[in-house]
Amino acid sequence: MIYGAMLRTPDGVRIDAAHLPGDGDLGIVVAHGFTGTWRSPANVRIAAAFARRAGVIAFDFRGHGRSSGVSTVGDLEILDLDSAVRHARAHYAKVATVGFSMGAAVAVRHAALHRGVDAVVSVSGPARWYYRGTRPMRTVHWAIERPLGRLVARVGRRTRIKVGAWDPVPLAPFEAAPLISPQPLLVVHGDADAFFPLEHAEQLHACANEPKELWVEPGFGHAEAAASPDLIRRIEDWIFVRTKSARASST
Repeated sequence: MIYGAMLRTPDGVRIDAAHLPGDGDLGIVVAHGFTGTWRSPANVRIAAAFARRAGVIAFDFRGHGRSSGVSTVGDLEILDLDSAVRHARAHYAKVATVGFSMGAAVAVRHAALHRGVDAVVSVSGPARWYYRGTRPMRTVHWAIERPLGRLVARVGRRTRIKVGAWDPVPLAPFEAAPLISPQPLLVVHGDADAFFPLEHAEQLHACANEPKELWVEPGFGHAEAAASPDLIRRIEDWIFVRTKSARASST
């Protein structure tokens, strides 16, 4: 059963969310990628897979889908994720975040700056901002920076993007990574990622403090659409193992 929820951020943005209740004490918050939505087939599939063993909160970032506001492409989105985490905390003793692409950057920054989670998983995430080294990322920057690109994103992907550059520039994921400790961080990246090469995952992992892990997935492309059921199951297993002792100590 999926229960709809409308969350509200501290700056007044309405966040469209869904709650798949679980019987245990673990909640998993799923953060989608840029131009994504929790209602997409890939994200519904992932949420349903996690819901076999945990409660799941899925949501649309600001400017995406049915949420209000405009996308700041990873900056103020930490407020959106924090609202989802606080909602999960009202139902579950332990909470983990799983972010994909832009959502991965947000999850890393949220864990560093807002704390409040027991494990973090970054899937297909960037380590640093303004990367344009691949054709897909040059297309992303066109959508963000050009009026025509923003129009295409709004009409074609229901994504409303804020006009103007960041001011100030938010803390980059590789700068945030060392602040996550002592909570565990899992970095997952595919060697066939067309958006961000492996060096992003390697930089993120290298900058993080223990406990941390890096999984390089052969043949894995980018983010939610490319994530296989087996990968999602292994991520879920990792979350259960890494939060098990913390859950046991809280009972």
